[in-house]
Amino acid sequence: QVQVVESGGGLVQPGGSLRLSCAASGDTHGLDHMSWFRQATGKERELVAFINTEDGTTWYSDLVKGRFTISRGNVKNTIALQMGSLKPEDTAVYYCTATVGTTAYWGQGTQVTVSA
Repeated sequence: QVQVVESGGGLVQPGGSLRLSCAASGDTHGLDHMSWFRQATGKERELVAFINTEDGTTWYSDLVKGRFTISRGNVKNTIALQMGSLKPEDTAVYYCTATVGTTAYWGQGTQVTVSA
């Protein structure tokens, strides 16, 4: 089993920045990528960004490209999502996933609210 824990959500004004962190622990042998998803109220869950934890390759949704940066942490199997130029439409619960083989393990999510 793999445990995934997110942290760093909160309330921020439009145009502001926020940093989310995620750590995967447990049986992480074979873990090769980690991702951030988000789900706004009444909407489907969507992929925001992912990173290959072996070589650092990244991918971003067009909705966040240029504003968000996903990165590997200094500690193995940790990642961060630096979010900038935040918009009200970025408001959502943000989930981190860690993928081992074909299995994705999910965290419980952290709320991000962008509001004046």
